[in-house]
Amino acid sequence: MDGREEQAIVSLLDRDPELKKYYEEHQDLEKKLSVYQHKHHLSAEEEIEMKRIQKLKLVGKDKMMEILEKHKQTGGNP
Repeated sequence: MDGREEQAIVSLLDRDPELKKYYEEHQDLEKKLSVYQHKHHLSAEEEIEMKRIQKLKLVGKDKMMEILEKHKQTGGNP
């Protein structure tokens, strides 16, 4: 997600509870992912968990982009 997209999403958070939910989840997953990314060595379980978090984060991003696109189409984009 580039800075422009994130700025558009942030500007819609107060008006779209579903978007806000996905954005907050995305931020939380980003924090969890950074813990694994800062480790020098990961166990097999940590590798699996990191991949799971990455997939969840990607799914959430796709949902946010869908919602953002709907706002653009309906003229609700700031």
